Amino acid sequence: MEVIVAKSAGFCFGVKRAVETVYSEIEKGKKIYTFGPIIHNEEVVKDLEQKGVTVLESEEELKQLTEGTVIIRSHGVEKRVQKLIEERGLECIDATCPFVKRIHRIVEEAGKEKKEVLIAGNPGHPEVEGIVGWTEADTTILESKEEATAYEKKNDKEICLVSQTTFNYKKFQDIVEIFEKKGYNGSVVNTICNATEERQTEARKIAASVDVMIVIGGKHSSNTRKLYEICKQECENTYFIQTLDDLHLEIPKSVRLVGITAGASTPKNIIEEVQNYVSNYE
Repeated sequence: MEVIVAKSAGFCFGVKRAVETVYSEIEKGKKIYTFGPIIHNEEVVKDLEQKGVTVLESEEELKQLTEGTVIIRSHGVEKRVQKLIEERGLECIDATCPFVKRIHRIVEEAGKEKKEVLIAGNPGHPEVEGIVGWTEADTTILESKEEATAYEKKNDKEICLVSQTTFNYKKFQDIVEIFEKKGYNGSVVNTICNATEERQTEARKIAASVDVMIVIGGKHSSNTRKLYEICKQECENTYFIQTLDDLHLEIPKSVRLVGITAGASTPKNIIEEVQNYVSNYE
């Protein structure tokens, strides 16, 4: 059986950097905490916990610490959380993806300029929560073109529209077009990272050409869910799994071509396990 694996599948720059940062600090013999899971992949987080890393789930847990090293997750945190870590006298290592940090700077500046900040993204996602926490501006989160259409300005402030780094590129384009038609004064900054755009474009292309498509990633991974949605539009036989153990799949003999892609937080070894299994499937 022929298998096509997306070249863009697996760890992106920001995730690789964050994960390597944690493993490097572990080797120094320190007591390590991460604020929130370092990335949205349960297998990686489990391995780090086995090596002594503790995941802090709230600011209350953070306030209980008197010593140790706190590593900020790749998705970033609110400004007040970073300040709290420093105020507690804890060592703070910022593993926020540089592309996310760029958004923090943009919205922080927009707040100082008294603009209104609009974020194309998923409410409740830690990256989006972090972005909101870096600005004093009024903020609105838009998840769909329907929400963008329904949005109405209630003041004469200029707007500043940014995006979650892993947002669906086509959805972002739709939202931008809606605001252009509304004629609002302000700026649009495409803050979807290049790796996300490339990954989504490649996934769409592969899914449109195969009989079965497999998307690998953590169940809490926003970018993986978006890949699944994109692939499902192109290939009805699309499956979302975390590891090979989740692949309960009977592939008909008529299937000749299977595509595989993976989210930005999926380790290479998990992708290879699935690839080898499908390649040797009988």
